[in-house]
Formats: sequence, C-alpha cells, structure tokens
Amino acid sequence: MSKLKLGSIVEEKAVRLTIDIPSAVHRDLVAYAASLSAETGQAVDASKLICPMVVRFMASDRAFSKARRAAADHQARSA
Repeated sequence: MSKLKLGSIVEEKAVRLTIDIPSAVHRDLVAYAASLSAETGQAVDASKLICPMVVRFMASDRAFSKARRAAADHQARSA
C-alpha cells in the first residue's frame, strides 16, 4: 500500500463544530480511516480525519498562504 498523506492523528483541545456532509464523502472518510488504521496500527475514527485533512488542504493552498502572510504583515505594521 502506498503512503497516505495523513499520519497519526494528534489530539488537541477541540472546538465543537457541526457540519453536514454528503453520504459519499462519509463513506470515503470511513474507508480512509480503515486504510489509515491498517497503515499506522492505531484505530482511527473517521470524524477525527476531517480536521487534519482541512489543515493539510489549507497548508497546501498557496493563495491562502500568501493572503495569510499579507494579513499578518499588515497587522504587524499597524500595531
């Protein structure tokens, strides 16, 4: 099996967020969780994948990273 993009899931203080997702996305999350569990040897709840996936997506979005840096620079100059 090829290496999955997500590694082990780190527990952090959580903020509760309720979302609705299509059933096809839920099935894919469950399948991904099963694959990740097999790869890492630790049980993974599908709902715990959403946050790391969003974090990874945002980290790989160059336009978002550029906008975030620009906002931080602007805020630093304003302070």
